[in-house]
Formats: sequence, structure tokens, C-alpha cells
Amino acid sequence: MLSREPKRRFPPPWRVEVTQHGYLVKDSNGVTLASVYCRDDLQHWSFGQGHLTSDEARRIAGTIARIPELLNKNPAFTERGPVVQHRRYWKPTHPYHVALEDFFARERYDDISECCRFNDVPFDATGEVFEQEGKRWCTYHFIRQFDAIRFWDKFNGRWMLGDEFIYPERPKHLIVMKSVRGKGAV
Repeated sequence: MLSREPKRRFPPPWRVEVTQHGYLVKDSNGVTLASVYCRDDLQHWSFGQGHLTSDEARRIAGTIARIPELLNKNPAFTERGPVVQHRRYWKPTHPYHVALEDFFARERYDDISECCRFNDVPFDATGEVFEQEGKRWCTYHFIRQFDAIRFWDKFNGRWMLGDEFIYPERPKHLIVMKSVRGKGAV
């Protein structure tokens, strides 16, 4: 069932405001988008464990306020495009490609896979292997640009544009992938 009314827009930046009982997330027009309540005074009682602490509520509200930032596309990280030499490796549904050094990917595949699963980053190999910069590379494709950028950053990959590498600047406030405990850098 579709609404006949025009869709409402909630322009960024979204901001977090502190209230007496928690936090409010508001858009740039002042429209309240979310309320996150907390009760620090109940935490030492057994029945208070179901309530958020002020720190938990602040972090949740901050994450909600970052939604527009996370959904924006970064123009420095372009789609690979169907201009690649071997078109079978490019799909319009998975337009972002990152290459990892083949030796690194083979040696650390289980750790990479576990880290991606831990961070909810879909991790799909294309099967493409090629030589460039005197090394063998294998490519991975992604549906969402944000996932591809995080993967590229975490594993020191190469961003693909056509059949070439490009070297975009790392975004300032990129949410980095967390390492799996006990796995070191990965």
C-alpha cells in the first residue's frame, strides 16, 4: 500500500540533544527523529538492568545521528564500471571492487572471512586473479560502497576503477572494522 502524500525529507546534519530523561536526535529543521531514554539511577537495582545507562543511550543516539553520513556516497570511491577487460567479473548489482594481494588473501582467508562476518560486511570473491605492480591480485565485489570502503581500509586493499588501481584518500570519519579478539591486526 503506497501513501499518496509526498515523502518527508529529514535533511542532515542530524544532531543529538541532551534532555532530562535521555537524548533526542533531530534533523536540521528541528524535527525529532528519535528519542533514546536512559535511567542511571536504577542500574544498581536488579530491576534496573533492563534500562539503558546514559553512556549507552548517548552512543545509540550518536549512531542514529550518523545515518545520513553513512548512507552518502563518497565521490572519491567510484564504481569499477563495465569497462573492465573481463566483463564477467563486473555485475551492476555489485559495482564496487577491491583487490587484495593474492598471497595475503590466501594466507589469511579464514581471518579475513571471520573479521568480515564479525563486522557484518558481506564478503564475496569474484574469482578474478590478475598481475599488476609485480604481484598477483584477487578481487572482491560489494553491493554497498560503505562496506567496500571499510574492507579496503581494513585490509590495505586496492580500489579498482576499470582494470586499474586508484588511490583515493581515506575518509576522515570512517568507522573502521573491528578486529576479532585474539586475531591481531585482522
